[in-house]
Amino acid sequence: MAQTSRRKLLLGSGAAGLLGLAGWPAWAQTFPSKAIRLVVPQAAGGGSDTIARYVADKLSAALGQQVVVDNKPGAAGMLGAEMVKTAAPDGYTMLLGAIDTITAPLVSKRRPFDGVSDFATITQLTASHNVLVVGPSFTGKTLADLVAQARANPGRVDYASSGVGSMQHLAGEMLARMTSIQLNHVPYKGGPPAFTDLVGGRIPAMISGMQGALPQIKSEKVRALAVTGRRRSPALPDVPTVNEALGLRDYEALNWQSLLFPAGTPKPVVDRVATEVIKILAQADVRERLLQMGYEPIGNRPEQFAAAALDDQKRWSSIIQSANISSD
Repeated sequence: MAQTSRRKLLLGSGAAGLLGLAGWPAWAQTFPSKAIRLVVPQAAGGGSDTIARYVADKLSAALGQQVVVDNKPGAAGMLGAEMVKTAAPDGYTMLLGAIDTITAPLVSKRRPFDGVSDFATITQLTASHNVLVVGPSFTGKTLADLVAQARANPGRVDYASSGVGSMQHLAGEMLARMTSIQLNHVPYKGGPPAFTDLVGGRIPAMISGMQGALPQIKSEKVRALAVTGRRRSPALPDVPTVNEALGLRDYEALNWQSLLFPAGTPKPVVDRVATEVIKILAQADVRERLLQMGYEPIGNRPEQFAAAALDDQKRWSSIIQSANISSD
């Protein structure tokens, strides 16, 4: 009797699954049948754009349809994200997402979208460290020295970032909270002008994305004190983590890039693209190329990335609220 009931249940579940698949639009079953637009909410030539074009070329070959990169910079990445949010959820418009896709709306009073619920996660492409660097005006040698200076001079030790609410700004706020110090945040309109003042001795410290910092570190114009991940960066293997420098086990402030569809995109379409991208990121030549650029390839399933993105949203929302950070 129990076996008969179980068999009926399995048959019923299978029938329901078939009916569910049959319910998808016909185009979802033949996807893709035309070019796919990949919106990059940053200007051409930057790190995110480089990743987007590299992955787009590989994905075009895998899907048999062109993946066309469309740069739409503005509003801390929110302009391009809003365009994808309102696009038809048919799999033909994707967003190159980033940690800023989650944090920028939290910092904005306008809150134009929710970086998690308004999108369908495909996969996380990469993760990368931020790095805390100092210039010639910094008199100490270690991150512990910087913390000690800030503790002795509350609010008088400056650090630069690429802008209010940027991940580099939030990394500094998290460091201040976890060490019970007061740092003075000095926002710049991007990394290059901040590095100009850092190298020129007009500001002692800066938190930068790895890609912007590497050339400056290698040329010995600035010195790296720590990276912001839980493990050391392959790009800077001799530089300690914040945990190693200060004993802060829970400190982590990573950048990442991802692929996102508008919310409501059919799951078979999401899964098809995710499967191909995960295969691409597992290729040895792709991994080597990204690691050389300072990015760690990830390639997780949509559900895994959705959970990680939600965790990030909760964590950074707490930092933003407690520090009363607003870009408006």
